Amino acid sequence: MTDRKGLWYAFLAYAGWGLLPAYWNVFERMSPYELLSYRMVFSALTIWIWVALARRVRSVAGVMRDGRRARLMALGSLMITVNWLTFIVAVNTGHVVESSLGYYINPIVNVLLGLLLFRERLDSWQWGALVVAVAGVGIMMGAYGQVPWLALALAGSFGLYGVVKKRVDADAVQSLTWETTLALPLAAAYLAATFATHRVTVTQLTSWQMALLVLSGLFTAVPLLLFAMAAKRLSLATLGMVQYISPTLQLVIGLAVDHEAFTRADAIGFACIWLALALYTISLVRNERRHRRRPANCQAMSEAAKG
Repeated sequence: MTDRKGLWYAFLAYAGWGLLPAYWNVFERMSPYELLSYRMVFSALTIWIWVALARRVRSVAGVMRDGRRARLMALGSLMITVNWLTFIVAVNTGHVVESSLGYYINPIVNVLLGLLLFRERLDSWQWGALVVAVAGVGIMMGAYGQVPWLALALAGSFGLYGVVKKRVDADAVQSLTWETTLALPLAAAYLAATFATHRVTVTQLTSWQMALLVLSGLFTAVPLLLFAMAAKRLSLATLGMVQYISPTLQLVIGLAVDHEAFTRADAIGFACIWLALALYTISLVRNERRHRRRPANCQAMSEAAKG
């Protein structure tokens, strides 16, 4: 039976990520680099306050004593920084539809990374999903004469971020705390440079926009923590299906709110991606059922042996 609380956590996490384009559109006059820097600063402050209130400072600080974990945290910080910057650039330059494509592609990129980095075996459904997804991206490239770099950068950076999370021995709070903290020096240096060279764009914000900017740390941390709680309660197959809420909301915002173009090539390309995701989901469900049957079969064999 599916955990209802887990479903709510997952729904809220992915809905929060899906609505982010509407949030970042509020700051369209700001430089993407300056906006990212403020996001890093407020995210780190928010998370450290939460860590202090939860009395987890010692456990979070202790994670960095291990050299291997520290290196992985630094790599994770780089990947999530690239992902956040690419997403902000996509939103603020009117490419929300392309950003949604990136997150639709992400599960397929995860399959490809599993094949290349972890030598995971793909079943026929996953191979089919991979081939159809590549065909969809190829159709878009052929129609536009260029590679959808923003979509691929989003999918690739988040996929590699997932690889780091798979390797690092730390929980969601520990890793997120250091991923934002390690980016602080770079963010602070950039903000100092903007003030020194009089290239500040944050002064263009109204008081309510400034309040929303301060809350960017909260809007960053909460979905990630909700996702971490959902991941503990739900199967991979369930999470795999719920995750499509996020790019679907982004696509709706891009088309209905921002009125971005959606050509026939886009329709064909997205149709291929959706077909690939359908094949991928079927694979997840089949594998999940297979894993459930194994313990039951083992128990039956054990009881038969006892008898």
